[in-house]
Amino acid sequence: MGSETYHFGQFDLDPSRGQLCCNRRPIRIKPQIFALLCYLVEHRDRVVSPRELLETVWGSEFVTRAALTTALRAVRLTIGDTGREQRFIRTVQGRGYQFIAATTVATAESSSAAGAATRAVPVAAVETTTGARDTIRFCRTADGARVAWAVTGAGPPLVRTANWLSQMDLERTMPMFTHWFEGLTRGRRLIRYDERGYGLSDWTTGFTLEEWIEDLDAVADAAGLDRFPLLGVSQGGPLAVAYAARRPERVSRLVLNAAYARGRIARARDAAEHDEADLDLKLTLAGWHAQDHSYQRFFGSQFFAGSPPQRWDEFTSYQKRSVSSANGARFLEEQSRLDVSDLAHRVSCPTLIVHSRDDPRVPVSQAAELAQLIADSRLVLLDGRNHLLTADEPAWPRFLDELDAFLAEEEPGRG
Repeated sequence: MGSETYHFGQFDLDPSRGQLCCNRRPIRIKPQIFALLCYLVEHRDRVVSPRELLETVWGSEFVTRAALTTALRAVRLTIGDTGREQRFIRTVQGRGYQFIAATTVATAESSSAAGAATRAVPVAAVETTTGARDTIRFCRTADGARVAWAVTGAGPPLVRTANWLSQMDLERTMPMFTHWFEGLTRGRRLIRYDERGYGLSDWTTGFTLEEWIEDLDAVADAAGLDRFPLLGVSQGGPLAVAYAARRPERVSRLVLNAAYARGRIARARDAAEHDEADLDLKLTLAGWHAQDHSYQRFFGSQFFAGSPPQRWDEFTSYQKRSVSSANGARFLEEQSRLDVSDLAHRVSCPTLIVHSRDDPRVPVSQAAELAQLIADSRLVLLDGRNHLLTADEPAWPRFLDELDAFLAEEEPGRG
């Protein structure tokens, strides 16, 4: 067994080597600042008091609190955090500080293997409130990006493309997503992953459809899958369409939910619609860059229009923990300009398209367009307003019934 290394966001921390890397590139950091970061990460299960930090990191409780405050500011600056955002280090008034970013732990040997191999190696186990465990693994894409992926359940495979933000360890334990895991793993094996740019994967600068296809290729290869059904939800829909068109030998069946062929700007029909879409994008980008809570809450309401405001707040918190404000803004911009309409007509596998009639985020007309473009497709409309289906709406069991029946047509022993 080697010493432990830690992965959070786009960072790798190796205390034994005295090294902090961002996207696999070493960062210069002063020894005292490095020691402070290491201590917070290693004791992330609790709030650490200022006195404890002064005694253990500085070796004296007589160092001024101002020195500690300055050092904490330097740590936050190094890892792209601020006292206002507190995405990595949380200040607990009157008590101290806690490292709160989702962190995976590996031995030095397994971490090194993950960097050298194209196949995945296990680096962390996530335990859910129900007692189930998923092993989070990492694989490398053809261009070297590290992508986190995991398998849930047992049986025939179902691969879910990455969609608008995720963080696999958080997603698995959040009540608002529990029904997705329970429903999608009924007698089958769900393969999921965090796309590059957010979650536990590399927070790299690549935000193109081509790179997202590379991510999916790497995960399918790492999972040992030659041919499989593919599920695309929301922004994962156009990626799933493009992948099915480009890799027809790999995709046996395609399921699209709340999906679209063209993003908001790409589907503008005239100058007025384009200006409106462009203004909406600029407001959204401004809200993301500023980390404005009111705007992000409004943004969350578009995904859960038929749900109480508490769910909007939960989703807002989840988004903030999954991605940096800069990367979130870049994803939004790229997604608004996506256009896979020229690829959709090349999809040759059977396709199920399911969409809520009153989806405010992606209009139902986009589902109709996909159905027209994909030859062997069937369209099912659900009564509801949520962009992301919730467990307490009638549309959810209907979606699962349609999904199960569709996939059972190719799965032996089911149906």
